[in-house]
Amino acid sequence: MTSSTVPIDISKTLESHKSDAYLMVGNSNNADIYYATRFSASDEFTYIQIKDGSEILLISDMEKGRAELESRVSDIRTLQGCDYRSKVKERQDPALAYCDCIAEILQKEGTRHIAVPRDFPYHIAQTLKEEGFSIQAVKSPFLQLRAKKNESEIKIVRKVQDACNTAMKAAAEMIRKSESVEGILNYRGFALTSEMIRKEIDMTLLEHGCEADSTIVAGGKGSANPHWEGEGPIKADEPVVIDIFPRSKREKYYADMTRTVLHGTPSDKLKDMYDAVLEAQKAGIEMVKPGVKCSDIHNKVCDVFKEKGYDTVRDGSPVGFIHSTGHGVGLEIHELPFVGNSDVELEEGNIITIEPGLYYPDVGGIRLEDLILVTADGHENLTEMEKKFVY
Repeated sequence: MTSSTVPIDISKTLESHKSDAYLMVGNSNNADIYYATRFSASDEFTYIQIKDGSEILLISDMEKGRAELESRVSDIRTLQGCDYRSKVKERQDPALAYCDCIAEILQKEGTRHIAVPRDFPYHIAQTLKEEGFSIQAVKSPFLQLRAKKNESEIKIVRKVQDACNTAMKAAAEMIRKSESVEGILNYRGFALTSEMIRKEIDMTLLEHGCEADSTIVAGGKGSANPHWEGEGPIKADEPVVIDIFPRSKREKYYADMTRTVLHGTPSDKLKDMYDAVLEAQKAGIEMVKPGVKCSDIHNKVCDVFKEKGYDTVRDGSPVGFIHSTGHGVGLEIHELPFVGNSDVELEEGNIITIEPGLYYPDVGGIRLEDLILVTADGHENLTEMEKKFVY
């Protein structure tokens, strides 16, 4: 097999819930399922881990050969191996027949008390209950495991962040090369729009094997809404918040970066906001190392803003710095650890963002975001792109 077969130990979760097995059903768009199996398929398949640590993958017969090559799970069962066709004929319902296949495996493994994720399909849970199993929805045991990346995962995220760097440079270059025509940026004879920049970002990412949804290119006062994607012409002398969070099409890991740029002359207010965000981010990044509490980093960022006279979320303000300082990045764009009010301590192998921002509806928004790897003795900034406000 090409994937690692190193065991994934969730025995403590099973013990704490007095469960015989953990069951997941879905496809590889589910981060936990992909993490546990390293198998990519758009159709539904099943992962089971028994309390003794053994793992089972239930897939369609058509996928068996590929699963044997790609999946980290060595015990691969097929639907036809569970006599699926006969079950369909008996049940007159493929979905119920699929549940019967799962039940047959669970029965043969001697399991009765089954733990499932909180988003587990309701109809499968109900059918298994009818067949005599007890089902308990529990917090994912994989979330904490996924928070600490191994060398292979770190290598993938580096590659995706490199693509993100290239895409961000392409976007900034479009703004730099533009000319102001009656207050609207003009690029190669056309009014430069958020949509044009987003298209350039998408094309660049695709050339590097990545894709991105909901990329933010938000100009002007609208950029005070942190998650507004942006639309229409880009104006001179106004901030443009560009937030790119691409995903590897093959390996499924994310990266993340934000830059705020401006073509023309910024107001004194915007310059002061940018300098404050830059200083707050620097202070937050400098604190990153194993053992540091996420809440301490967040409070430091808030302290910097407070000292400079800006409002913060810590005081309940609806403007100013209105979100957490950062989040983990991996198979999901937002995952553990969350760099906010949590007292969770950073560990070597965490990959987090540090992304302070200031948002005022009468002015606009400023945000800077870098992707940071927690190392044994500190941190490494995976973000190459320079921080330059005026282009």
